[in-house]
Amino acid sequence: MSHVSATPAAQSELAARHFASLLAFETDCWDVHASMAAGEQDFVLLDVRGKGAWDAGHIEGAVFHPHPELTEERLVNYPADTLFVVYCAGPHCNGADKAALRLAELGRPVKKMIGGATGWLDEGFDLVSG
Repeated sequence: MSHVSATPAAQSELAARHFASLLAFETDCWDVHASMAAGEQDFVLLDVRGKGAWDAGHIEGAVFHPHPELTEERLVNYPADTLFVVYCAGPHCNGADKAALRLAELGRPVKKMIGGATGWLDEGFDLVSG
């Protein structure tokens, strides 16, 4: 018995619910890029890192909005049903989780772009500076 099979896989019905649930909370770099490239951006992409990271390189079309500054007052120009997709540096960073939590607490629809800026680069996509 391998380390993988030592713990049995979940029943298919339970696995389906789990993975469907994940997709309600997350999206990935490829889907974000493909949507933006096709002109189908029905979300606001928020870079929630600090100013230095933003200036060093960010996703073209993203909006700079550090997670500590996400307040209802700062979001007043966005309709209540605006879907926000948040990203930070990558899997080693929890800024996107903090931003997603804050947005959810404000009653805003939100998904996290898994992989963040690191994942974006890993997919072969470019960042822009400035």
